[in-house]
Amino acid sequence: MKVKFHPEARVELREAKRWYRDRSPMVAIAFAHTIEHAIHEIVAAPHRYPTGEHDTRHFVIPRRFPYTVVYRIRQTDIVIVAIAHQSREPEYWRDR
Repeated sequence: MKVKFHPEARVELREAKRWYRDRSPMVAIAFAHTIEHAIHEIVAAPHRYPTGEHDTRHFVIPRRFPYTVVYRIRQTDIVIVAIAHQSREPEYWRDR
């Protein structure tokens, strides 16, 4: 399946990478690899992860980084709706 990003999810990812890079380039690289791995896992088994409201599924990043990849499964693709920081207001992305 093809992966597409909602424009605001792409901005969230860029901002998170920048935040980590400003603190430590090595941690920023680890964060980027973690997100890439999460997306790979989602593509490999998109129905494996828990469902949420608004026809979404949630891949919670384990341990080190407090983020959740929120996505929707479409017929031919997966849409990343949010790269959501876990301390941010819940479901702020629901109108996407």
